[in-house]
Amino acid sequence: MNLWKLRLSILGTLTIIIGLSTLFFTVILSLLGTFNLVTLAFIVVSFNIVQWLIAPYVINAIYRAREVTKSGNAQLYGMVERLSDKSGMKMPKVMIADIPVPNAFAYSSPLAGSRVAVTTGLLKTLEEEEIEAVIGHELGHLKHRDVQVMMFVSILPAIFYFIGYSMLLSSMFGRRDRGGGGAAVIGIASLFAYWILTMFTLHLSRSREYFADRHSASIVEEGPRKLSEGLAKIVYSTGRMKRSLPETRSFNSFKALFISDPDHAEVDAIAIVQSSSLTGDQKLVQEALKRKVTALDKFLELFSTHPNIVKRLRALQKLS
Repeated sequence: MNLWKLRLSILGTLTIIIGLSTLFFTVILSLLGTFNLVTLAFIVVSFNIVQWLIAPYVINAIYRAREVTKSGNAQLYGMVERLSDKSGMKMPKVMIADIPVPNAFAYSSPLAGSRVAVTTGLLKTLEEEEIEAVIGHELGHLKHRDVQVMMFVSILPAIFYFIGYSMLLSSMFGRRDRGGGGAAVIGIASLFAYWILTMFTLHLSRSREYFADRHSASIVEEGPRKLSEGLAKIVYSTGRMKRSLPETRSFNSFKALFISDPDHAEVDAIAIVQSSSLTGDQKLVQEALKRKVTALDKFLELFSTHPNIVKRLRALQKLS
């Protein structure tokens, strides 16, 4: 995807999300004009902000993440330190998550600061140069403030979700008076607004994945090749792992943070390779590039936080 097209896509999607949210909210307020609706929105916003502030501590607990010091893992620490300097940003804390699924993620909050985590599964699955490219991607998320942006846009659909269900519940208990039918209409309209905004939010999430890939390619030598191989191996290994270890499904709580969506690993693995004998780094990538992105693939991508793996690898090839 062309850089300017990508930037315009991100900016345009943000504009649409904010514009539609303002429009929907203004219409609902004008129809109801109730203080309770404003109170509900305030509660939802407050809840999401508190959730964002404490999220790093929750993530550390769920994924058993521990901080890495320079003396504890000089190679990994030095890698993050060097790439942070190339990115022109303050070095985040380096974390290792004790889970078998190969993946990586970046997260932050004003209370906890910025953090980059890799899983033990990633360290076992990828080579050093591929880990470097993956870390470059995660630093891209921090540099572009993706955590803050996605937190903000995720609040907007949440508001309409709670308004919708509140109005529907109100209509169920208010059928005896004349306001019940109007509340039901507003409830259904709010849930429709929630669905529309969620689709745009998912599109924004996928666009920012491409943007983070570009950042990795710009700061890592031979970044496109290394990241392509790393992504292919992550998807392939995760797909095989999910078939043999069903308990890995419990690690999807914060999948939007990951460099690759574990929920789509099995489908993406099929898209990469049909034969288990093709395990070479470039063989996995080249096999994926041969695949055709079908109409079904494009449809399923609409509901994913991450781009289709084939499209993503092709975008990286164009950066080579």
